Amino acid sequence: MEIEKRESPIDLVLEPKTSDIGGGFLVRRTLPSRSRRMVGPFIFFDHMGPVEFPPGKGMKVLPHPHIGLATVTYLFDGEILHRDSAGFTQAIRPGAINWMVAGRGIVHSERVSPEIERSGQTIHGIQLWVALPEASEDMEPAFFHHSADSLPRLSPQPGLEIRILIGSAFGVTSPVHTYSRMLYAEAKLSKGCEWTVPVLEKEQALYVATGSIEADSSSFSSGSMLVIKEGQELRLSTSEETILMILGGDSPGKRKIYWNFVHSRPEVIEQAKQLWKDQKFPAIEGETEFVPLPE
Repeated sequence: MEIEKRESPIDLVLEPKTSDIGGGFLVRRTLPSRSRRMVGPFIFFDHMGPVEFPPGKGMKVLPHPHIGLATVTYLFDGEILHRDSAGFTQAIRPGAINWMVAGRGIVHSERVSPEIERSGQTIHGIQLWVALPEASEDMEPAFFHHSADSLPRLSPQPGLEIRILIGSAFGVTSPVHTYSRMLYAEAKLSKGCEWTVPVLEKEQALYVATGSIEADSSSFSSGSMLVIKEGQELRLSTSEETILMILGGDSPGKRKIYWNFVHSRPEVIEQAKQLWKDQKFPAIEGETEFVPLPE
């Protein structure tokens, strides 16, 4: 008797490349990749650390510009001090969501406070970029902070805890205001957990942040991003404690990306490049250092 072969629910498996975001601080970058530039509106995916900074050392990302996107910063461990040209200063701590809307143009820096630099710390987190829809690409810049206790948490089954960071799923909604449909969630699975990830968005992916999973007769460890086929559920299990990030949503359409600039119109990116060369972007009060435009 011929056995029917089951179609895999996994469309692609993306593995990250290592990049230096400043001062020797290495991150694993999964999006964009040659195989897949975006998942829903998410056009950039950086996994930072975990990296341990000894006393006297710390993360130092100098002032740099953005247009046409929103940045999403989420930490598992450590603290980052955000400052931007819209006048916002915010300490980013584990479990909170920091949503910076670049719109027509913003400049920000990411460092650590002098107190934390003196004591040292471990930084571990993820930063995403969301490509804004065309109607919002050139909006006024803004920054929003949502504390850890403001984000909904649920436990749909034993050994599984989910936090909805952005968007709606499982009957709950994050307080983060977005400009298009999207989902970003954290799922913590205990050892020996079995879970069928439901269809939550048209475009959907899972990222293994820590630990590992077994799915579709294969094992996937930290750093792997599984892009799921449209309309497909994914059955998985764990042999250790694991953190998964779920991301997806509606695609905004094609986007051009150059350095820190994302836009639907290439000429706007060219204008932004010249403005940064001429140092005509808005400045962060009290900061004079900056990252030069790559040639």
